[in-house]
Amino acid sequence: MGLPFIGESLEFLSTGRKGHPQKFIYDRMAKFSSQVFKTSILGEPVAVLCGAAGNKFLFSNENKLVTAWWPSSVNKIFPSSLQTSSKEESKKMRKLLPNFMKPEALQRYIGIMDTIAQRHFESGWDGKQEVIVFPLAKSYTFWLACRLFLSIEDPKHVEKFADPFNALASGIISIPIDLPGTPFNRAIKASNLIREELRSIIKQRKIDLAENKASPTQDILSYMLLFTDDNGQFMNEMDIADKILGLLIGGHDTASAAITFVVKYLAELPEIYNEVLKEQMEIAKSKKPGELLNWDDIQKMKYSWNVACEVMRLAPPLQGAFREAINEFIFAGFSIPKGWKLYWSANSTHRNPEYFPEPEKFDPTRFEGNGPAPYSYVPFGGGPRMCPGKEYARLEILVFMHNVVKRFSWEKLVPDEKIIVDPMPIPAKGLPVRLLPHNA
Repeated sequence: MGLPFIGESLEFLSTGRKGHPQKFIYDRMAKFSSQVFKTSILGEPVAVLCGAAGNKFLFSNENKLVTAWWPSSVNKIFPSSLQTSSKEESKKMRKLLPNFMKPEALQRYIGIMDTIAQRHFESGWDGKQEVIVFPLAKSYTFWLACRLFLSIEDPKHVEKFADPFNALASGIISIPIDLPGTPFNRAIKASNLIREELRSIIKQRKIDLAENKASPTQDILSYMLLFTDDNGQFMNEMDIADKILGLLIGGHDTASAAITFVVKYLAELPEIYNEVLKEQMEIAKSKKPGELLNWDDIQKMKYSWNVACEVMRLAPPLQGAFREAINEFIFAGFSIPKGWKLYWSANSTHRNPEYFPEPEKFDPTRFEGNGPAPYSYVPFGGGPRMCPGKEYARLEILVFMHNVVKRFSWEKLVPDEKIIVDPMPIPAKGLPVRLLPHNA
């Protein structure tokens, strides 16, 4: 189980930082059992459940045998989740979000996504010979989230938010030591700063809604301010600020990591790039000048989405997630005590030849027809706690792919750039590329 308190956390985090997050899992699967092994991570005894059977067990026993759990670093950075516990909060969110995040509701935002993507490429990519993709992907997903969650359009206002956000994101899953200069300490400071800014936006929106200057359906913020629970209670401002903060993080880092890897794999695999280009140019040619993307266009991007899915198999933005045992249970012949933490890992199936023949090969056709076996492909988790933003992520990734391939092809500037996982996978230098515009 490793050292006291820290346990195997350092190795768990460092195999990721060295670019082999699956190594921690596969070494122990080989040594102990391919189905379950125990370790100690972030100050807690943890049973790691592996394979599709482990995923199925955890995802289908939600709230029966297991419940959501976050490391203490998360609860300290999101203080309001302490009053009611992160569990209660996430239940509330899951009631509230589907209405906003379901495909029918998101359809009307595709044009806005396309507009923001075009503005993003005009300001960050056009006319440049070389760019660093990861920071640009972050600025795209963050700008989108600010617009769709808060109706903030002004790039300067978005920028003001962006720096503290990056500090927050990198300290969330860290060893919770609150000393000046630690990632954890910087994250707490950043979260207070962002929360203050959010509260002033919320106060202003309340006034605008009362004076009919804002619409009830314009974004998630309006929707939350008008949302009442089963007892007819409105949410308080701190709660809303925390919810939006969680959404901005959830919708920001994971999607920007996925987009960065789409760009990386398209640079490495010209034949795949050409197929994506062909599909996207057919859509582009069917549009009138200035006409924005719509729902029907997105539905035609089948091959592009299979490519994005294969990217997320090989570089899952979310490496896995924790649960807590609410009752003692037996899994694969092992007894797991009540109160123990559990972890599922995307890598235990995504790179496993049992589920994906030739797992290191990039092959988008794996997602044709019925696609991968149930519970083997889990970039968005599964069960009742499946990522509520899955459809939102699909749209922002596809809108990005459409806009980038329409403008450029590109080459990597660092051919064997290392990948680090902290806690998302990112190329060590941010993926610098040389742009080759089509119309040059």
